[in-house]
Amino acid sequence: MFRWGVLSTAKIGREQVIPAICDADNGVLAAIASRDEAKARALADRFGAPHAFGSYEAMLASDTIDGVYIPLPTSQHVEWAVNAAEAGKHVLVEKPLALKAADIEPLLEVERRTGVLISEAFMVTYHPQWTKVRELIADGAIGRLRQVQGAFTYFNTDPGNMRNIPELGGGGLPDIGVYPTVTTRFATGKEPLSVSATVERDPVFGTDIYADVRARFDGFELAFYCSTQMAARQLMVFHGDKGVIEVHAPFNSILYDHDHVTLHNAGHTEAQVFRFNGVRQYRLEVEAFARRAKGEDVPVFDLANSIANQKFIDAVFRAGESGDWETV
Repeated sequence: MFRWGVLSTAKIGREQVIPAICDADNGVLAAIASRDEAKARALADRFGAPHAFGSYEAMLASDTIDGVYIPLPTSQHVEWAVNAAEAGKHVLVEKPLALKAADIEPLLEVERRTGVLISEAFMVTYHPQWTKVRELIADGAIGRLRQVQGAFTYFNTDPGNMRNIPELGGGGLPDIGVYPTVTTRFATGKEPLSVSATVERDPVFGTDIYADVRARFDGFELAFYCSTQMAARQLMVFHGDKGVIEVHAPFNSILYDHDHVTLHNAGHTEAQVFRFNGVRQYRLEVEAFARRAKGEDVPVFDLANSIANQKFIDAVFRAGESGDWETV
């Protein structure tokens, strides 16, 4: 069994990833670390972890874990991914891994040198609904893909929330804009060529709160928007000349709709529905990560993929500043 340590008591860990680790068929929750040992002990007791540490360094120095999940604020991701890898621990890092592609690139050398696995936690890439979308496009189910549309929004104006604090890596594009980009890339197997964007920032927080993005790919375009100050919505649609694919719960599966993909024919007179009942994408993510860390040849979201997706987001920010098309 893969022995997990969780580095911090963050909400995403408490609500999503730790329960997934506890339910996984090939891993166990071995330890929680926090700068407040009482918080670490309380969370460890809640989920039955035998070990609690009052510092991150102490957990990384321990032989009680094989790898770590890092849900710290974005600004600390690379630093602690490096620290964990240097300690010989495999590393699953919450997205976004970094705020610039150039910050991720040194991790390639760290991964090679230490021999550990470093992976960004894009849980959507482990959900079978996205594998189905990729298969449908590759098999020509919608003919020639011409247009992808996406949206991801929520409303959050809490000044104490890290999503509204630039110094911690807050903002809409790093938090949720990465999902339309990564799922489009995953489903099509293609990379963007150029990007244009309108990016609006909050006058008080300074974070990006709205982005309207167009990206040119070879043969099709992606148009999406994201916002941290709009009513909640999630959408992904793939439109070809012979059909349309709609993904009804594209990112937070179950929360926004039941997990299903609908394939419409060209005349919108027939539809096939592919349902994915009971899928837990976070569990699939941690199980695949543990198998890969143990040496099995299973796909995980690798650092080259992280760099490519972050280059996309970097280009969006440049386009928002320049008001022109930017090469990715």
